[in-house]
Amino acid sequence: MNTYFASCPRGLEALLAEDLSAAGGTDVKPVPGGVGCRGDWRVAYRANLESHIATRVLCRVASADYRNEADVYKLAYDVDWAKLFSVDRSIRVYVTAIRSPLKSIEFITLKVKDAVCDRFRVDTERRPSVNTKNPEVRIHLFLTDKSATLYLDTSGEPLYMRGHKVAKVGAPLKENLAAGILRLSGWKPGTPLLDPMCGSGTFLLEAAQMAVDDAPGLSRDEGGFGFEHLKSFDAGLWRSLQREAAERRRAISGPQNIFGSDIDADAVARTRQNLAHAGLDDLVTLEKADLLTRSAPAAGGVLVANPPYGERLASEEEMAAFYPRLGDALKQRFAGWSCWFLSADTQLPKGIRLKVGRKIPLYNGALECRLYNIDVIAGSHRRERAP
Repeated sequence: MNTYFASCPRGLEALLAEDLSAAGGTDVKPVPGGVGCRGDWRVAYRANLESHIATRVLCRVASADYRNEADVYKLAYDVDWAKLFSVDRSIRVYVTAIRSPLKSIEFITLKVKDAVCDRFRVDTERRPSVNTKNPEVRIHLFLTDKSATLYLDTSGEPLYMRGHKVAKVGAPLKENLAAGILRLSGWKPGTPLLDPMCGSGTFLLEAAQMAVDDAPGLSRDEGGFGFEHLKSFDAGLWRSLQREAAERRRAISGPQNIFGSDIDADAVARTRQNLAHAGLDDLVTLEKADLLTRSAPAAGGVLVANPPYGERLASEEEMAAFYPRLGDALKQRFAGWSCWFLSADTQLPKGIRLKVGRKIPLYNGALECRLYNIDVIAGSHRRERAP
């Protein structure tokens, strides 16, 4: 049995715990920023293949208390790396520290790399090459104030890199955060969904994948996962899991009650291009439209949006003028809709002047945000101030 730690955007830990349990993980324990669990290699393969929420799945190889750089070097040197992967694999070391007394992350990164290479040289008379851009094996060191833990990265590139986006916009929403927001909203395939500020189409891509039950890891090329470069790799098991996921994918076509729009024609074009690249363009209905004037595409449903706070709205005065107009548009044309807005602007609830239900703390990268839920009640046009 292996011990794993899967990372995710902060605020989505409970959803990731569900994914790891579904993958067969045991002793599933959410902590800030991720979830720990235990399981065999099948658990790691399935989590990488099927989780819409995980960023990485790391497999623990060693852990100990430490006081200085020499202790960390010894921890890394004592691992029998040659049993884990071939000396022919390229490597890179990553270090994350929280309250560590060590002064230089760069120096401790170099010490771990030296320890790995020194151990290989003793065991094989060769040392692995270092590749900082596209390593085959990624070694992660996590430091707290007292403990040091080494992991092998089973994912490779971050799992939110689905490979669907060929046309991007500035500061795009990460795919696993978008998938988490869809799940937090309670949206299910078949229920009308609208993203009226679609940008490059992240919400729409994730929703379309959910509609066809498409495992996000199926889009990766052969050799694209970190576990494929380890000596433990079971190619037969991996192929069988890929085949099961591919056979589970629903063969549906035509519009699926998933709608997207944007005031920017270029954003609509980029979204269309990304959906087509993913083979999902026929499932989504797109149009150029302004949220403040567009009509609802159905009598009820779920609206999700990541408003471009601070990007298209250049000043606080413009934002203060925009929010009441947004509230009016929701009241007038989206009665019966459950609306969800991800924003770092704490003035949004007060500005919209509609009753805000849930306020869920989430992080968009390092940016602290809230996911605000506004259920627009049919027949009510009364301005309500958020508490």
